[in-house]
Amino acid sequence: MKNIGVWLDREKAQIITLKNNRIMMNTIHSEIENYHITGGSGTRFKGGPQDVVQDSRYLEREKHQLKIYFKEIASLLKNADSIVIFGPAETNQKFKKELIGNYKTINAKVMAVKKSDSMTDNQLKAWVKDFFDSKKH
Repeated sequence: MKNIGVWLDREKAQIITLKNNRIMMNTIHSEIENYHITGGSGTRFKGGPQDVVQDSRYLEREKHQLKIYFKEIASLLKNADSIVIFGPAETNQKFKKELIGNYKTINAKVMAVKKSDSMTDNQLKAWVKDFFDSKKH
């Protein structure tokens, strides 16, 4: 039985694989840029000319980078029997939506999507092991 836990945020994904009482760990770094959209007035006078901020262009690029990141993660999950997705913020929810839309066979193996804070490598391994051990009973 091959159980996989995926901890992910915008910067990286930790893939924890449990198979035959062995634990293996892979890290995938995302190429998602951090956008600091700044805009504002070109003058200090009220009603003066203003700079136009094209944030839709940034958002579209971010969406494309997320798709590439999620595709790379999904490629490592094809042979899993069971999957749990966890992590801070909303990246794990976005990944789940991507699985629902584009990776239905992988999505069928997802047992849960959980919120969790940042953890050390040993804490990640223990969390995934505990999760799957609790599902056996």
